Amino acid sequence: MKKTTDPSLLLDEQLCFALYAASRRMTAVYRPLLDALELTYPQYLVMLVLWERDALTVRELGDRLQLDSGTLTPLLKRLEQAGLVGRRRRQSDEREVEITLTQAGHNLRERAAEVPRCLADRLCMSVDAFTRLRDELKTLANRLASPNDPRE
Repeated sequence: MKKTTDPSLLLDEQLCFALYAASRRMTAVYRPLLDALELTYPQYLVMLVLWERDALTVRELGDRLQLDSGTLTPLLKRLEQAGLVGRRRRQSDEREVEITLTQAGHNLRERAAEVPRCLADRLCMSVDAFTRLRDELKTLANRLASPNDPRE
């Protein structure tokens, strides 16, 4: 079989593979930091959202994290079993389940404050470089989510 010489078909030339590899490695860097908090990476993301704004519905959390309820519900159950969040039906609309932080969930925030600092040390990036990269990735994600031509 003939090998391709078309550089557009080389694995190392693919943006998707660079993002995939970086994402896997980023998650691996987070793992020991989050193990100390007894959280998985997806659970950490849920906690970040709740530390920003407590008392959100499952739908609001899912929208914020770009996760469907089928993925989010088991995460929330484990966080509830760990004593970090509570789940209850909203009084204003019994169809909605509201997620709130427990005292233990609030307290965990103090310990979690070390995670971003440790990550910054590990990345050896200036604040400006970190901010530019984050903003470029947000722009990329928004373009990929847009049904319109991103050049418009």
